[in-house]
Formats: sequence, C-alpha cells, structure tokens
Amino acid sequence: MTQAKPLAGRLALITGASRGIGWAVARAYAAAGADLILLARTSGALEELDDLIQSEGGKPSTLVPLDLKDVEGIDRLGGAIFQRWGKLDILVSNAGVLGLISPLAHLPPKDWDSLMAINVTANWRLIRSLDPLLRAGDAGRAIFVTSGAASKNQAYWGGYGASKAALDALVKTYAAETASTSLRVNLLSPGPIDTGMRAKAFPGEDKELLPKPADVAPLFVELARPEETRHGEIVRYHRP
Repeated sequence: MTQAKPLAGRLALITGASRGIGWAVARAYAAAGADLILLARTSGALEELDDLIQSEGGKPSTLVPLDLKDVEGIDRLGGAIFQRWGKLDILVSNAGVLGLISPLAHLPPKDWDSLMAINVTANWRLIRSLDPLLRAGDAGRAIFVTSGAASKNQAYWGGYGASKAALDALVKTYAAETASTSLRVNLLSPGPIDTGMRAKAFPGEDKELLPKPADVAPLFVELARPEETRHGEIVRYHRP
C-alpha cells in the first residue's frame, strides 16, 4: 500500500453507485486502488461507470443490479462475497430515497414504508448480512450516509428525517457493539451537495453554488483507510 493508493488491495462495496455521491466515491476508491463491488437497482449506469473507471486506469468492477427492498437478495449478496473473497474490507452504504416532502398527516403509507425500507431496513439487512465479512479482515470499515435532516425536525421533512434519525441510532448501536474489534463504523453527513436528490428537494436552488459529489469523495477515502481510528461518529463534510 502506498500513499498514492491508500486503498490498494482493499475490497469495497458501494450501494447507490449509479449516480451522485456513490458514483463519485466509486471513482475515488478506484483511483485509490480499491477493488470494487458496485450496487444499484439497474445495470446500465453501473456498466457506464465501470467503463469510465477502466478508462481512467482502474480495474474492472463487480456489478450487482439489486433493489435494496429485496432483503433476501441482500442475504445472497453476503453469501456470494464470502464464497468469492471470504471477507469485505469496506462498506459504503450510500443508497437512500428522499420520499415525499409533505405534512406527516398527509404522507401516504406506501411512501412511509418505502422510506423505512430503503433508508433503515436495508441498512440493517446489510449489517446483518455483511458483519461477519467486515470482521474477517484486518481493518474493516463501514460508512453509512446520513443527513442533517435527522436532527433538524423540519416541517414537512418528517418522513425523511425520521428515517435518517433511525439510521443514526442503528449505526451508532452497531458501532457500540463493535467497539472492541478492528472494525470502524461511522456515519458521514455530506450536507448540501449537487445531486439529483437535492434538486428534487430544492428545485429552485442554484446548483452552481453547491459542492459537487467529487468534492466529498476524498472524505469517504479518508474514513476507509486501514489506519483510520474514528468510530461511532457522525463525520460532517465541510467545504474548504
């Protein structure tokens, strides 16, 4: 491992890799030398990302088209990783949904259920499936993407905010349970970033004033390094 390739030889799984922050983190991890498992709902964008990574000198990635509502699929994913590699060095649980910005009393049950399924339950199922693999290596790293909405209690953001608050509690508990291991578990709060989700939430915002996904990607690299010591924290991106 060299300073130029701080993740050389490390195997990383990135969810929500087909666009936005996940896309940028995949490119940053590839440049840092990691072997990649890229997950998203459909294969087309993953194939484009893999082609781009290889054109930039990166290694071919393993592509996993999977809807995270398919919880049995998450279980199969853990088994497949074990059979092929026997361990997982890095998990970046980035996939998430915004849901409907709405008064809580008007939020359709199907929207609430979808928010909880992707933002909370899928993360628990990833922990359940991948925990043995993350512990199997010498320096497992798990990074979960959260939001400031988890603690703002902002009107009309109740569904998304509640799901991210639940994620924070889930991940902090997981960190407490792994405190005596070599695994390091953290939440990363990127703040306002120029993504499709942000544009959906704030359609009139001038996106040119926002940081780009590539700006926050180095922080993901930092938290994935084997020498990283932070654990059980909410690490916030601050624009230089």
